[in-house]
Amino acid sequence: MTHSRSNAGAPREPDLPPYQVVLSETDWGSLETPFGNGEDLPEVLTRLLPPDPRVQVNALSELGEIVGHQNTIYEATAPAAIYVAGILTHPAAANPRPYRNVPIRAALLTWLASTAYDASDEIVGRTEQYFPGFLAPGTIVASFRDLRPMLYRAVSPFLRDNHEDVREAAVIAGLILAEHPVLAEHRDHLAVHARATLDTSGDEPNRRVARKTLEAWGHEVPAPEPFTEGPWGWGPHSDGRGCLEPPF
Repeated sequence: MTHSRSNAGAPREPDLPPYQVVLSETDWGSLETPFGNGEDLPEVLTRLLPPDPRVQVNALSELGEIVGHQNTIYEATAPAAIYVAGILTHPAAANPRPYRNVPIRAALLTWLASTAYDASDEIVGRTEQYFPGFLAPGTIVASFRDLRPMLYRAVSPFLRDNHEDVREAAVIAGLILAEHPVLAEHRDHLAVHARATLDTSGDEPNRRVARKTLEAWGHEVPAPEPFTEGPWGWGPHSDGRGCLEPPF
């Protein structure tokens, strides 16, 4: 399905600022992280772009800990996510990951999906039960959720990527981001990709995201195969340093 942007009154996802601008014009030192402020983030973010994929994956793991510690959204999470989305098209994102013939781009998309999940309807709905006002306008989480249309615009070109891991990671990120009401027009298109994930993916967490999303959007899906699910379902920052170890 192709969505026309020709109508002047039609909503349009905002474009991302260039990643170089995000890096240079963000006052990282003023932004909260779980370990103080984000003054070290420019150096970490820069290490996502060298030609050595080991350095890239280490940097991505470090980034997840700095701005997503214990699956929490901090002040520094939003600009970091915008930066990561902005480098998806960078040549360095095509570097193959260590010990796997998978582009780093897939890991970047998975990181975005996991971060978006931390601010998803499911997670914030649970949190609001214990912390009323958690989603009030202007709060850190509410402001991050406002970025979902912008992030989706960066993710969506990879829904039909030639590499299946990149494609699947983009689908999962897109499904989570499309909870935003402005993105409702994309859901029928995304549902097709979600069904393909159910049909072909061997990744059970991704299959759960696809299934739950289709059910939430009113689609009938086959009964799931039995599995053991933790209380928080899918969503941990899974691209840790363990990815760098050889598969023994």
